[in-house]
Order: sequence, then structure tokens, then C-alpha cells
Amino acid sequence: MSIKKVNHIAIVVPDLDEARRFWVDGLGLDVRAREHVAAQGVDVAFLPVGDSQIELLAPTDEESGVARYLAKRGPGMHHICLEVTDITAMLRHLQALEIPLIDETPRLDAHGVQYAFIHPKGTNGVLVELYQLPAED
Repeated sequence: MSIKKVNHIAIVVPDLDEARRFWVDGLGLDVRAREHVAAQGVDVAFLPVGDSQIELLAPTDEESGVARYLAKRGPGMHHICLEVTDITAMLRHLQALEIPLIDETPRLDAHGVQYAFIHPKGTNGVLVELYQLPAED
């Protein structure tokens, strides 16, 4: 069980196209992929930076967690995502330390990535996501 790297830093924006002005036009980053994640009520753009990514999140559903975050706190950093070798072992370790978790077991996304969120109450105010990529064949 170990942390491999920072997989991505997620930033909430009101509009992906407007966010391009800074991230793409200003900084020269490329959009690697863009997708709609209906289950979370967001549109997402992935911008590689070295071995990590910036993940831009724009709410598409006013009832989504990202929309509520944007309404309460405004645009800005939403969470940091750490890629781990064994997400289940990491969650058990954090539970043993009584660190509050949002997800006690990993969720699975459409790409086979296992992920879980750690509650900001246990991380000094930062929403942390753990990510375990699917094993390569």
C-alpha cells in the first residue's frame, strides 16, 4: 500500500469553455479529453501537466455536489487526487486510524478506475480522492 503520485488536481469552474481562456490559451495546456459524467452531474476536461493532470469540473445539474460546492464557495480547487497501489488496504488503514471517510469502500467509474473520497474533517480541510487505476494486461 503506497501513494504512487498526484494523479490530478480538480478545479471547479462555472463553464469549461470560459475556463479554457486561462488554462489552454493562457498557459498553453492541451485538453486531453472531455466528457460528461451524468452520475455526478458534471462536465469534465482533463489537461495533462507532466505526469499528472488538471481536472476541470463544471456542474451540469444544479443539485449535484459540484454545483452546491460552486454556489457555496465559488470557483477554485475542489480536491486533490492521489493514485495508490492498493485502495482497499489504504481505506482500511485510514479507518484503523479513525480518519473520517466519505467512501468506506471504493467506487468504480466507467473506465475501471476504483476511487474513494476522504472527508475534509480528517485531512485538515482538503477533500482528498484516492485512485487506483485498473491493472494493465
